[in-house]
Amino acid sequence: MSVLFLGLTIVGVAYVTQMADMRQDQFDVSVKSALLRTAKTIEEQEMLEYIDNSFSFKPLKPNIERDTLPFYFNIVRSTIDSMSETRLRPEVNISTKHGENTIETVSVTIQNKLRERYLREREHMDDILIRMLLSTNSRPISERIDPHAVELILERELDYHGVNLPHYFCINSKDGKEVFTNKTENDKRTADYYTQLLFPNDTNPQANYLKVYFTNKQSYMMQSLKLLMPFITIMLLLLILCSITLWIISRQKRLSEMRTDFIHNMTHELKTPVSSISLASQMLNDESISKSPSMLKHVSNIISDETKRLSQQIEKVLQMSLLENENSALKLKEVDINELCLNVASNFALKVEDKGGTIETELDADDPSIWVDEVHFTNIIYNLMDNALKYSKEGLKLMVRTWNQHGNVYLSVEDNGIGISKENIKHIFEKFYRVPTGSLHDVKGFGLGLAYVKKVVEDHKGQIKVESELGKGTKFIINIPLKK
Repeated sequence: MSVLFLGLTIVGVAYVTQMADMRQDQFDVSVKSALLRTAKTIEEQEMLEYIDNSFSFKPLKPNIERDTLPFYFNIVRSTIDSMSETRLRPEVNISTKHGENTIETVSVTIQNKLRERYLREREHMDDILIRMLLSTNSRPISERIDPHAVELILERELDYHGVNLPHYFCINSKDGKEVFTNKTENDKRTADYYTQLLFPNDTNPQANYLKVYFTNKQSYMMQSLKLLMPFITIMLLLLILCSITLWIISRQKRLSEMRTDFIHNMTHELKTPVSSISLASQMLNDESISKSPSMLKHVSNIISDETKRLSQQIEKVLQMSLLENENSALKLKEVDINELCLNVASNFALKVEDKGGTIETELDADDPSIWVDEVHFTNIIYNLMDNALKYSKEGLKLMVRTWNQHGNVYLSVEDNGIGISKENIKHIFEKFYRVPTGSLHDVKGFGLGLAYVKKVVEDHKGQIKVESELGKGTKFIINIPLKK
């Protein structure tokens, strides 16, 4: 599934990228075509203005239209071509008188005069064009163009090529100086610009450039790809769905592995006391073994200890069933938190002392009444103390405190054990999770104790948090609402 989705993602990204590149290329071609046509129109306009001034025509207006721009030039060119290629039919009045000037003679004379006129005009036109070619190269760019006419021509060409995007332009001379710009204070300088050489057909072209800057090109490109938004949205939804699915599968696999480990551990832990009790009963039934009082006491102690151990394992199974049940049936009643902690601490003191540790209590809750399930709440205090004992070093110091604050009763269990790293603290309340014990290899358990504690606390509308520093100890703090 992940391979299929990865392939689909690669294809989708490649498609979107290709479409974006195609749109970018199309935009570049349109802008460059518009600039090339603008440069050509500016060059034609300069030629026509020069010819117009030479023949004393009416000056051209800057806002001359695209289709009428070469109008006068076409007139001059068509006139010259017609004179060179077409024989004119002169108007001849036929006379009835006879003389030396016949019709053929008059026609030849007129054609010779027209040819002489044409040659003189052509020579004059060649002279004008030569002077124009020689003079334009020496003139600065600021004298050769009208910026406002350039602006109108550029606007028309961009619109003709379908580029309707905010922009401004600059005209730079051959020394790199900015001769003219229509940039306003609201226009931001951008790196998205296009250049076009002006008057490229000069005999010695100068490095005069027209630069056009587009201030909102990225937004324009994104809007042009809006047809791809449904595809992109579907891809994102598939990505989220696949990620969630993979996360659920991974989590379920991890829980399944933990559950398997739990069953293996539970089977081992249940078999050990059962085997011990079975062995003790066989000893009692074996007639070959003498039944002295000391032997009977020893066997009875084994049976008693293993029975308690078996009861604890059964309690763990019951705790697991509570964790699986979302709506736990609690038998709530009024309980004195100080008295409850004192009883649990007294019963647990023997275990702590056997390991060379001490247990202390500071029961400072002035209003100790809470509404809880006594059995389950006793279990969570016992579990916290048992964890402190199992994960402790020599010289354990266990402190149990209670106090009132903000309408709640607070209970804390603090030890000076091995502590918990920040990485492991995030997972300690998860089912089947066990903190790595490092050098402590004899710590037994199923990873259910703290998950059970959190479940019971939350079922009582309370909260639990943990403070720990590796190598210095751990502190669990529980707050439960006061009885109302």
